[in-house]
Amino acid sequence: MSQVSYYSEEGLQNLKDELKQLEQVERPKISQQIAEARDKGDLSENAEYDAAKEAQGLLELKISKLKEVIAGARIIDESQIDASKVYIHSKVKIKNIKMNKEMMYTLVAENEADLKAGKISVDSPIGKGLLGLTVGDVADIKVPNGIMQFEILEISR
Repeated sequence: MSQVSYYSEEGLQNLKDELKQLEQVERPKISQQIAEARDKGDLSENAEYDAAKEAQGLLELKISKLKEVIAGARIIDESQIDASKVYIHSKVKIKNIKMNKEMMYTLVAENEADLKAGKISVDSPIGKGLLGLTVGDVADIKVPNGIMQFEILEISR
């Protein structure tokens, strides 16, 4: 059974586009490579054939996993979410209390995470630690190098 994950419409569409690319472009490319390698003769000593078969296996695995993610994907109805608490797709302005540094993050599904774009996964230690909190709350979040304290300054959608 696939795990349920919550996505924005854009995030889910990106997953579907990636699946389409893999199935309609990459899969035929690898099939062509296998056919060309097979035409070269003895398959027992054909490195091109072995490499193409391995690439095909990895591609099929990736396609299978992506289909599983899409099957468990749900689009979030933003109107049904309490905007006063941190949930998935919340934009959260937090302050690292020890360093006195402010940061703005959007909490997203794991596949949509992109730290450079300010998007962190709700499954990350910081994402999990912020879920359900409100403005003014201080979160003690266990990270690999200890415990960090973050104060929630602002929550928006």
